[in-house]
Amino acid sequence: MLPALIVDGCVEADGDGGILVRVHAQPRAARNAFAGVHDGALKFRVTVPPVEGKANALIAEVMAKMFRVSKSSVSLVSGSQSKHKRFRVVGVTLPDALEIIAGAGI
Repeated sequence: MLPALIVDGCVEADGDGGILVRVHAQPRAARNAFAGVHDGALKFRVTVPPVEGKANALIAEVMAKMFRVSKSSVSLVSGSQSKHKRFRVVGVTLPDALEIIAGAGI
């Protein structure tokens, strides 16, 4: 279980009923998964290479499943060609998101 202090800063309310999430992407991983906190961001591992937005799309899919929202509720805000990204997730509140992250068992 991740302490709230570690997750603090990785996720913030966007003021529009959703959250903004800082993400550290690890493409070409062995499996698709949330992998804890790395360098001030939530780390997501995905199996696809970072080509033509495939890794971004798969990260959005993994995030949607994790936060229990539809795929269309997750959108890339910045960092499309970087390992450091920001995603917006609609349909989940900051307290709920922090609870989900803490319960991820990492």
